[in-house]
Amino acid sequence: MANTRSALKRLRSSRRRRERNRMYRSRARTLVKKARLLIEEGQLDAAEEVVRQAVSALDKAAEKGIIHKNNAARRKSRLMRWFNQARSL
Repeated sequence: MANTRSALKRLRSSRRRRERNRMYRSRARTLVKKARLLIEEGQLDAAEEVVRQAVSALDKAAEKGIIHKNNAARRKSRLMRWFNQARSL
């Protein structure tokens, strides 16, 4: 356990940041998962809206430094590739 006042404050602020980061990361993962499930089920109209939300969530997470920008770009690229392949069938 921390001893100094500054270390205690760092613990509190780190906990707040961790919770906030978890929220953004979890939202992005959930939306990507929903989009993939809709694409696999063939519900492309519903999937299009969820894909848009997932891309937005990934961009926000990358913008805030929660995930690396290249990580977000890779996930968006894969998601759009799945969506476009399903649409072309």
